[in-house]
Formats: sequence, C-alpha cells, structure tokens
Amino acid sequence: MQQRVLTGITTTGTLHLGNYVGALRPAIEASRERGVESFFFMADYHALIKCDDPARIERSRLQIAATWLAAGLDTERVVFYRQSDIPEIPELCWLLTCVTSKGQMNRAHAYKGAVDANTAAGEEPDAGVTMGLYCYPILMAADILMFNAHRVPVGKDQIQHIEMARDVATRFNHLFGAGEAFFVLPEAQVDETMELLPGLDGRKMSKSYDNVIPLFEGGEKALREAIARIVTDSKLPGEPKDPDSAHLVTIFDAFATAEERAAFRAELRAGLAWGEAKTRLFEQINRQIGPMRARYDALMAHPEEIEAILQKGAERARALARPLLDRLRHAVGLRRFQPLAASAAPVAKAKTALPVFKQYREADGQFYFKLSAHDGRVLLQSQGFAGGREAGEWVKRLKLEGAAALAGAPVSLGEDVQAEEVGLALAALQQAEV
Repeated sequence: MQQRVLTGITTTGTLHLGNYVGALRPAIEASRERGVESFFFMADYHALIKCDDPARIERSRLQIAATWLAAGLDTERVVFYRQSDIPEIPELCWLLTCVTSKGQMNRAHAYKGAVDANTAAGEEPDAGVTMGLYCYPILMAADILMFNAHRVPVGKDQIQHIEMARDVATRFNHLFGAGEAFFVLPEAQVDETMELLPGLDGRKMSKSYDNVIPLFEGGEKALREAIARIVTDSKLPGEPKDPDSAHLVTIFDAFATAEERAAFRAELRAGLAWGEAKTRLFEQINRQIGPMRARYDALMAHPEEIEAILQKGAERARALARPLLDRLRHAVGLRRFQPLAASAAPVAKAKTALPVFKQYREADGQFYFKLSAHDGRVLLQSQGFAGGREAGEWVKRLKLEGAAALAGAPVSLGEDVQAEEVGLALAALQQAEV
C-alpha cells in the first residue's frame, strides 16, 4: 500500500539557505522514495491569517512556487497545488468545524499563546485574535484529511495540530461513518535529526534574527555578500583554526561530501585564512545552487509556466478531493432531493451502551479515575491524584476534548487496549454530550 505524505508551505515570505537544507532538499529527496505518494501545497489560505498585505501574498506565492520547482520538485511524480485552487478544502473545513468542540480550540497553542501575550500586556484576552487564528487547526485538519495523508512532516510545535486532526477525524467517522471510516488517522513525522543551519551570527538561521543567507534572491552577489558577513574568531592567516567551533564549517558541511569536509578541516587547522575559507564556502554552495538559481530566474520571468504547472496539479488534486467530498456531503445529509421514504411507525431507538468514567479513592488516600467499556473492560486508568478535584478536572477535559487530550493526560491504556479504541470511546461520549 502506498503511503501518502503531505507537506504544506505557508506563503508569507521567501526561502533562505536554511529552509533549503532543513526542509526543501530532504522533502524533495523523500518524494522520490518508492511506495510514497507525495502532496505539496502552497498554504495561501493560511498565509491570510498572518499577513494582510495583498502584494506580499502575491509575491510570496510566486517566489516560493518557483523555488520548489527550481530546487528539483518533480511535478509529474508529486501532486503540487495551491490550497486556494481546491474549493473542496474550505468546504471540508466547515464540515469539520461543525464537529469540533470549542474547548479543544481554546487549548490550541497559537490561540493560547496570543491570549497569554495579551494578558501579560494588560489587554483583553482576545484582543487582536481573528477567527482565522482561532480556527487555524481545523483548516490544517482539512488540508490533511482531504487527501487522507498517512504522514505529515512537521516540527515539534505542530504535533498538537496533528493530534487535533486525528481527533476530529475519529469523531467524524464515529458520527457519520455508519461503520465506514471516511478518514485515515494521520501521523506526525518529526525528523529529530533534521539539519538546522546556523545563521551569520551562529544562532539558528531565521529571518526573525536577521541572520539569513539568501537562497536565490539577489543572485551570486547577495550570496557572496552574506557569506562575507559570517562571524568568525580573530585568528589571523597562518594561525590554526578550530573547525569544530566554527559555524562557517557547519554550513560548509551541509553542501560537501565526507572527503571535502575532511580536506576543509585540515586546511583550517593548517592556517587557512577566514577570508579564503569564506571564498571556498561561496564556491561550494554556488556550484550546487547556481543551476537552480538560473532555473528560478527563468521561472520568475515566465510566471505563466508556474501557473500552468499549478493548474495541472489542482486538476489532479481535485480529482481526488471531489469524490470524497461528495461522499461526505451525502453522509451528513446534504443530498440531492428525492422522494422521502414513507414514514413508518416510530420505533424505539436502541440506546447504545456508552463507556463510563468512574472516580474513586484507594486505600493509599489517592484519588483515581478509569474509563470502562460497556462490557466492563478498563480502557484507561489514571495515575493517583492528591485531590478529587484534580481527577475530576481531567475527566471533564477528556469528555470535552476527546482523544486530543490524551497526549498530556496522566493515564495509561488498559490491558490489550489500542489507542484507536479509546479514541472511539471518547468520541461516543462527546457525541452524547451534544
């Protein structure tokens, strides 16, 4: 079975050398793996949450699309599209919004961060908070579930959003699936060994630190000038340098073979001047990205080529999205009109046996809770709490948020119980509360 992998790129700026090494290059290499079906999209609806400058949005969309193509993304092999070209995504977002609890959204990191910052500044908690920011995780869930991605490469700060996508998928499947799972449950793919380039000052390369090395923008001149500003120690030409403490060497390593790395280090230990070392670094990088830059410049000069590629990608994406959305619309009752079935005598609806939370106090004086299935099996068992109120708060949160609360919950799964079974049980409790 092919694994679907989905990667989104927010279109609010341009990409730098650190983005290439840490994200573009590994993502493109991964898309060439056998058994992988890759989806790459321009997250331009997400960009509207962060940016209200139309010219910047327009420029960034073009620049980032050109960058991915110039860097070697094979659009015959992958599905490459703009989020805003797929109308099924915002429609799915609304369907998911209607089954997502407000309590769950209240605990989203981005929203909580904004509230905390406002509170610290003495402002109203929701000052400046738009519904775009508040509902961001639901749109992200729609991006992922629209194509039933199995894996989503993300940073650690985005893991919560993948858990939310899993939770809302579980709940939708439970409410409307009638035994069918419309959505697969996505997994966060966090690369613990992801290569992070240092910037000009040794800190992580980031526009917020103003320490980036441009990838394509500004051409060779901008690349050479940025490399010349890399901070080094005060060792003079002829004096031995310590390669292991020089972030210039870390940048060189990202573009060099093992043999080239060893030779560069040996020259530095032998007294290679920092100025000459920077020239070597420029040449090493430019050999690799120079041809890409030429392709980038050609694409930027002919945006109609990029447009044609993205429109073709949108056709491929919609060929998958439309049939799924049609099934979802039918599942929730948004169907074509037809004669209604004759009303039969009301039949008493059998009550589904729901799982149940039980709170109790043990002989050790600690308070506990457990979630039991209708047949008595223990699905979840909590740790001990000093007070019953704390245990009750966790029960309340699990009922309200469902599986999304499990990541930080002080609980363990029951014997021979799978996490998916617990997710379905919590979804059933959420629905019963509606």
